[in-house]
Amino acid sequence: MSSRPGNTLAQRPLHFFVLADCSGSMAADGKMQALNNAMRETIPHLVDVADANPHARVLVRVLAFSTGARWHVETPTPIESFAWADLQADGYTDLGAALTLLAEELRSPPMEERSLPPAIVLVSDGMPTDDYRKAYNALLDEQWGSRSVRLAVGIGRDADREMLNGFVSSEDLGAVTANNPEQLAHMIRWASVHASRAASTATALPSFGPTPVDPTEELEITW
Repeated sequence: MSSRPGNTLAQRPLHFFVLADCSGSMAADGKMQALNNAMRETIPHLVDVADANPHARVLVRVLAFSTGARWHVETPTPIESFAWADLQADGYTDLGAALTLLAEELRSPPMEERSLPPAIVLVSDGMPTDDYRKAYNALLDEQWGSRSVRLAVGIGRDADREMLNGFVSSEDLGAVTANNPEQLAHMIRWASVHASRAASTATALPSFGPTPVDPTEELEITW
């Protein structure tokens, strides 16, 4: 990223959140490890997004949800110094607990008034086991929650498509699905990069084009 005088002061924070499903079903068929690998591969692409938008400072946080939810990375971390730490799978799918924690961070404060719209990517392989709808509505009641750019990646055939589609912020673009590790890497990279670009430029998501893999394409199914 540019080191020109005044560049840091001119930058606006772009908070990028990953909501990662760490339920017990993610332990099956290598899905959790595939998610870890996909996120690790995505980081250099997010660095490129930051470099291409010198007025945005991309700050990453990660929420893990299983039985309850917890911050896997709680401190907003500049993407240039961010390193992915592997997640482990166990428990239920308490998405509502994760959305409740996220909503607390999308208030002003702690969100800065000069922030760009936050970017949020949800990744899940199953159906929520708590009252996520109430928590989701509470998220949208927050100023920054309603302004956020939200994308979702479903893993495998059992992913809750209705929930994932309802999470996405653009009416013209639904959730995408990955059926094997290669697709997951593509989809997470696409969702993360495009959400961050859209947030940093205030541009509608569909202008960035189609996903790199057709989610309906019949490839070798492993999940």
